Amino acid sequence: MAADHPLVRLETLALIAVGGFAGSNLRLFAMELLADVPSIVLVNAVGSAVLGFLVYEAEYTGHIGSQTRTVFATGFLSSLTTYSTFALQTAFAAGPLTIGGIVTANYGLGFAGVLVGRALARRLGASRPTGGETA
Repeated sequence: MAADHPLVRLETLALIAVGGFAGSNLRLFAMELLADVPSIVLVNAVGSAVLGFLVYEAEYTGHIGSQTRTVFATGFLSSLTTYSTFALQTAFAAGPLTIGGIVTANYGLGFAGVLVGRALARRLGASRPTGGETA
């Protein structure tokens, strides 16, 4: 199969690398603008919303192709969002209230972000005309 060809695998790795480079640099930029915990909560929530949108579009409308998902979901969004930093911040938090706030903010806003992304994709999908050519 063509998908098993070494150049196809290399292309996939290159797509992930490009997306990962952009996502990790955007996270660094966010961390320079805001304090550590709020910046990580922000990138995790926004990344979850965008991921919810992309997955819904890819799975239910078919408008997002495999290469686009590879660049954005596996590369960009996985480098933008960061479970490891969230876990580290939680481990070094000052007390139980701070720990609870960090965990609640990351998981709560992350889950809400997925729902918002999915709702946005549904709304945009409902407003698209059916049939004809797509750009």
